[in-house]
Amino acid sequence: MGFHVENFDAGQALALARKTFEIEAAAVRTLADRVGDEFLQAARLMLACSGHVVVMGMGKSGHIGRKIAATLASTGTPAVFVHPGEASHGDLGMITTRDVVLAISNSGESEELIAILPVLSRLGVSLVAITGGLQSTLAKHARVTLDSSVATEACPLNLAPTASTTAQLALGDALAVALLDARGFKEEDFARSHPGGALGRKLLTHVSDVMRSGGAVPQVRPGTPFTELMREMSAKGLGASAVVDEGGHVLGIFTDGDLRRLVEAGVDLRNSTAGDVMHAHPHTVRADSLAVEAVALMEQHSITSVLVLDQAGVLCGALNTNDLMRAKVI
Repeated sequence: MGFHVENFDAGQALALARKTFEIEAAAVRTLADRVGDEFLQAARLMLACSGHVVVMGMGKSGHIGRKIAATLASTGTPAVFVHPGEASHGDLGMITTRDVVLAISNSGESEELIAILPVLSRLGVSLVAITGGLQSTLAKHARVTLDSSVATEACPLNLAPTASTTAQLALGDALAVALLDARGFKEEDFARSHPGGALGRKLLTHVSDVMRSGGAVPQVRPGTPFTELMREMSAKGLGASAVVDEGGHVLGIFTDGDLRRLVEAGVDLRNSTAGDVMHAHPHTVRADSLAVEAVALMEQHSITSVLVLDQAGVLCGALNTNDLMRAKVI
């Protein structure tokens, strides 16, 4: 089949794109009208499952199944995808009587799926079907059948799975959402299953994970001469230094901003001490606080660094906006 770019009909392409959106949107809207007792039965089976939700599907339905399994797993419902073709060659050993199988097939007659239905029946596994073939072999074997039938595919030839796979995906998402709500799944739970994502970093990263500690924390006593205070600040590169007593309790802080303001005011700093120039009672954060709490504190008070205290109220660290940016918290 030959094709030349100059023969591309832009108007026809846009018309087909809009028609595709309309057809697939209509397919999803009809699901809302059909969802009911069968959906509730499927959700209850999955909630009661002490094993895994094993998702299966061939071809395009298999691709949809992989996504559904991933969504379930990331929202609190243990789930795996098992390829039906591989299942009959050993992978059925992955399925136990504690599992629920979610089988997806538009026709309900996928050969690879049909071939393993008797084995699933002998195992006593609860079978939930997502299919457009309500009288199909798959539907007849299923304990619960979710109707994913569509009036027409978006494909102009009415052949390529388009609207039907959209309906399957929407049903899978609906199940995942209903289950996460029933489980009381929270942002913190989502973060634990997505530690590498932005939400995971925000909800799992603590101040102690990103702060400077030990010798990297700039600190001086209140009687420290101003010149030594400046050397400490320069050496540690935080842009600030804590002023602490003998027990490590924070008395104040001196920052680059404080230095600029004193110089602009014409203050003679040559004979000053850290105690003379420090800003008393600075904002602090606990080491066991979430890093996002430190971000909020710094934004609220328009500061770029903050001192960190341990549970006893003793200085144990410090951090600035650069530290938080490197940790991708902000």
